[in-house]
Amino acid sequence: MGKLYIVPTPIGNLDDMTFRAIKVLQEADLVLAEDTRTSGKLMKHFDITTHMQSHHMHNEHKTVDNIVKRLESGEVIALISDAGTPAISDPGFLLTRACVENNIAVECLPGATAFVPALVNSGLPNDKFVFEGFLPEKKGRQTRFLTLAEEPRTMVFYVSPHKLVKTLGEFVQYFGEDRPVSISRELSKLHEETVRGTAQEVLAHFEANPPKGEIVAVVGGKLDK
Repeated sequence: MGKLYIVPTPIGNLDDMTFRAIKVLQEADLVLAEDTRTSGKLMKHFDITTHMQSHHMHNEHKTVDNIVKRLESGEVIALISDAGTPAISDPGFLLTRACVENNIAVECLPGATAFVPALVNSGLPNDKFVFEGFLPEKKGRQTRFLTLAEEPRTMVFYVSPHKLVKTLGEFVQYFGEDRPVSISRELSKLHEETVRGTAQEVLAHFEANPPKGEIVAVVGGKLDK
């Protein structure tokens, strides 16, 4: 029986790649990559020549069975995404579940995940928090906001840059203009930035300064009055 390794990769700064992650990718029989072109740059940088195969949200339902068979035959396979830890708002859950169901060993290496530094950077309570990932696009979005308006724990969201101003406006609408918000952008990269303030203040900032790059939004929970 083989083994599946879940391997985090840097969210920006390549110096965040761990020695162990490099070793696992070098020694694996196969690397499953969300986008082989994107991961190819990482592999080349660290002189990793292991064969790669695409594994993304559009084909993972079709490829899982074959990957499980290869693992059952004794292969060691590593799964990476474009950045961060696979299965956290990225492909990986379906394959991990299939391995668990078939008694195939799964090991997730510790490593980069964008929401952790954003949460710590925010200065908001992080002893208890809820990770929401990407909000629904249309159907269910309002219902989700109405539910989250009563959430007492700090909330963490992934937001696309072209939807940030709209999302901040919804924070004002559903959570109130004084709700504390922290926006971390381009974490670990050259233009890393964290903007903190009330929902209204942060909205005004990004209305005046259109955002670019990868974004994590951290929002304070509802306080008891």
